[in-house]
Amino acid sequence: MVRGRIRELTSLRVRDPEAVATAAATRRRAKSPLGDTGRAMVIAADHPARGATAVGGDALAMADRAELLRRLCVALERPGVTGVLGTADILEDLLLLGVLDDKCVFGSMNRGGLAGSVFEIDDRFTGYDAHTIAELRFDGGKMLTRVALDDPATAGVLQNSARAVDELAERRLLAMVEPFLSHWEDGRVRNDLSPDAVVRSVAIASGLGRRSAYTWLKLPVVDDMERVLAATTLPVLLLGGDPGDADGERVARAKWWRALRLPGVQGLVVGRSLLYPADGDVAGAVDRAVGLL
Repeated sequence: MVRGRIRELTSLRVRDPEAVATAAATRRRAKSPLGDTGRAMVIAADHPARGATAVGGDALAMADRAELLRRLCVALERPGVTGVLGTADILEDLLLLGVLDDKCVFGSMNRGGLAGSVFEIDDRFTGYDAHTIAELRFDGGKMLTRVALDDPATAGVLQNSARAVDELAERRLLAMVEPFLSHWEDGRVRNDLSPDAVVRSVAIASGLGRRSAYTWLKLPVVDDMERVLAATTLPVLLLGGDPGDADGERVARAKWWRALRLPGVQGLVVGRSLLYPADGDVAGAVDRAVGLL
């Protein structure tokens, strides 16, 4: 059933481009970003737009759009899943497939820092803006905010992220800020996941914009999370990343379980490890993550 509808997406886009706006206008919105259980479980699928299609050892795992959409549909129908994060191409496909009712929808805003590029730190806002997120009746926007003290492009990144926080807050929409303290190493951007570095990134991200009332943080799970979470009073969602294999998935779940019990943590925002689990069972992977909540 889903496969057949996915195959029809291109012809629908050709025949009726306004079908996306119609689907957005009639979508039944979620009552709360935390769902009925008081915990968020958001499926992330904004990786391909930044050129990041790898999962584990497969460099193009997320490149097959029909397969990605199929996996997203499986994930979104599981009990306890409260929302999805993606770029316009993916979210509009999901709107046309009719699978976003009662889900919180977050638009990914800056995808310009392409993975592996010489300008990776310069995370230009090439995706959603606050106006369009509001127009489509979505619930908020997400921005990757990497702070590289050895790269002058960081100043522009901070300014643009602050502007996005302001524009979302003006519309009473959530700004999901994903901060990292990063640096260049052997021609690649590396995120510093030491507790001290994450604490500093939290302090910087928390102060972006004219208002913080609608700002939430999306943070990695690192050692000494108690100290990381003590650095802010803003609501926190935990990110997933690519665990690589079944052992990595078990380790990640154990870290999530411990961190989810700390003050300030509202839930999870996870993509690749749930959509492309080592055993291929998307529903099982999502159910295990929801069970941690």
